[in-house]
Amino acid sequence: MTTVGILGGGQLARMLALSGASLGLRFLVMDTVADACAGQFAPLLVGDFRDERALAEFAAKIDVATFDFENVPAESAEWLAQRAPVFPNPRALAVAQDRLVEKSLFRELGIPVGEFAAVSSRGELDAQVALIGAPCILKTRRLGYDGKGQFRIRTRADVDAAWEALGPQAQTVGLIVEAFIPFQREVSVVAVRGRDGEFRAWPLTENWHVDGVLSASLAPAPADAALTDAAFAHAKKLAEALDYVGVFALELFVKDGRLLANEMAPRVHNSGHWTFEGAETSQFENHLRAVLGLPLGSTRMLGHACMLNWIGELPSRDAVLAEASGHWHDYGKLPRAGRKVGHATLRADSAVELAGALRRIGVALGRMAQVAPVMDRLL
Repeated sequence: MTTVGILGGGQLARMLALSGASLGLRFLVMDTVADACAGQFAPLLVGDFRDERALAEFAAKIDVATFDFENVPAESAEWLAQRAPVFPNPRALAVAQDRLVEKSLFRELGIPVGEFAAVSSRGELDAQVALIGAPCILKTRRLGYDGKGQFRIRTRADVDAAWEALGPQAQTVGLIVEAFIPFQREVSVVAVRGRDGEFRAWPLTENWHVDGVLSASLAPAPADAALTDAAFAHAKKLAEALDYVGVFALELFVKDGRLLANEMAPRVHNSGHWTFEGAETSQFENHLRAVLGLPLGSTRMLGHACMLNWIGELPSRDAVLAEASGHWHDYGKLPRAGRKVGHATLRADSAVELAGALRRIGVALGRMAQVAPVMDRLL
């Protein structure tokens, strides 16, 4: 029986293990903490990702390795790749870990991206803000996700506060300043590429964020064919350039009908959670198929779907389960401010039906602010 090793033991690893059970797979999860929620469903090895002894024990027990967390040190992935097959490859992981390298690759591939520049000193920050203009955003090059490691510079008067907040990290994780994009919409391509180079993508997904954390996703995103085709072409070009194997997400801004790349996530992605119930094959199953060299499953969508993210604490599940196509996902985590603790998926055969279900849930849970933007798009 094949054993899949997953570096990172959060909800993504948990859902991979649940999806892989029907394929007859076994799993071993490695995480730095003993209460990682994937450990409720798969054996858990606790150790530091830089600890070669722990990595060696991990490698000895698995047939193939993958990730649920993109901040696993790339050098650890490279060390592991000498001892077991690792997908996606360490280069793809390294590129996605560094915003400057990632955006530079977008530009090299001809994927449109906003203005950006590296910053290593206060003087460079002043110069780049003057060049790029305000508003702009100062970010850490590494270790930032879900809105962390960012400071919005609304006017040049904010530069002092921005440098005070992030400047100390300039010589450790590095900094990048990016032009602020006054986008109209946020969309993502969730795609999969097999070991043989086959590329498939699920329908374009539209996303809404609150405080930098995903709040809701809608698929298929209402968009014309030209925009959708361009988004898929960007994702395919990126996957081929990185010789990528597995599922990934390419996040994009839509501004005045034009796409601008934001970032890539080298793993199964929050905006693809709707595929569990809304697609022929989920992102989790297809990721496992890809890394194992199995035939990829269909990414065909089943009607319309919306994912609602639960942050901090879970609401009552009754209103979701009362819907004919309501599905509940509890990650088994303790509640904590800003923490992703679960999600719900709603599926319907028509946009009107889906909007109706969202309205009922919004009213029942007191979450109209969360569902209203999705309903507006559907109607």
